[in-house]
Amino acid sequence: MRITEVRTHLLEAPLSEPFAYSRAWYASRTAMLVEITTDTGVTGWGECYGPARMTQAIVQAMKPWLIGANPLHTERIWQQIYADLRDHGQKGLLIEALSGIDIALWDVKGKHFQVPIYDLLGGPVRTAVQCYATGLYRRKQGNPLDYLTEEAVGYVEEGFHAVKLKVGFGIADDIAAVRAVRAAIGPDIGLMIDANHAYDAVAAIQLGRAVEDQNIAWFEEPVPPEDLHGYRSVKAALSIPIAGGECEFTRFGFRDVFVGHALDIVQPDTCAAGGITECKKIADMAATFGIRYNPHVWGTGIGIAASLQLMATLPTHTPTALSSQAPILELDQTEHPIRHAILTQPLVHTRGGLAIPAGPGLGIDINRDALDAFRASA
Repeated sequence: MRITEVRTHLLEAPLSEPFAYSRAWYASRTAMLVEITTDTGVTGWGECYGPARMTQAIVQAMKPWLIGANPLHTERIWQQIYADLRDHGQKGLLIEALSGIDIALWDVKGKHFQVPIYDLLGGPVRTAVQCYATGLYRRKQGNPLDYLTEEAVGYVEEGFHAVKLKVGFGIADDIAAVRAVRAAIGPDIGLMIDANHAYDAVAAIQLGRAVEDQNIAWFEEPVPPEDLHGYRSVKAALSIPIAGGECEFTRFGFRDVFVGHALDIVQPDTCAAGGITECKKIADMAATFGIRYNPHVWGTGIGIAASLQLMATLPTHTPTALSSQAPILELDQTEHPIRHAILTQPLVHTRGGLAIPAGPGLGIDINRDALDAFRASA
């Protein structure tokens, strides 16, 4: 079997209402999908996290490494592309592009052998996962304390057992939002906060200490990803678990995170950190260091499916305990017209739980009509 074509699909959809996190406003959602075709008629799909037009250009530039290659040789292809481009980027856009390619190759491999990817990774530990709702962004209109609490209560009513609140809008503002959301959802629902590296260590510690009494499940990206010393300072100062890693790449990048004990919870994005090939290695390293692994997920149904296939194989966070804690899936609840439309059968939660697709490869099928409907202009 040989690869005969590599195609990219750049998709875009406007939003009915812009929303913001601490770094930027979103008025539209984009997606960059990778389609790999083989001479046996098997087609695999992947997704790249990151700036869509940039990753599209890089995937197109990587085609010479792929055409004519055996798609089953996922490790060899990953190592070749990484080594050939090592001088130009061990992190960031190049790895995000490679991630989408890698996921598509694993999809081909699973379809070729007619098994889900998790079978090829060693077999499932679980067949379903619990999800937490990512939302609670800022809007241009309205009082945040009103719309954030209303939104959070809505997620609880849908059956989610945990929600994640965006912070990073100023310490006083964040404290008020955290306290309002906690009061609205009650003491038994998990509440995470995510600053998207808006603060330095001094400010992050100040915020963390002010909300420690709110039973925060984790404080995500309190400081910039490059500042591992800052992460360690925040982690040492707070009783709240510290999470991060969506802006880190490959096992080489995570090695420093793990050796430095900078995080309690690591969050690689399968569509960014190196694909399934690399994220399985990162997950094994995390388990070795006793660090919890909960993937960052913020894409379409392809990215969700790839994360689920990997999560099927991950060990529980406390494997020797009588009451073990399994990894949980981030399920973005913000408006994303492309997310479910590109799948013939959307991956939709039921009372905060989501079954892991058991079909061949990623276990999903693509709605090509939706690709045409959302195709971005040149």
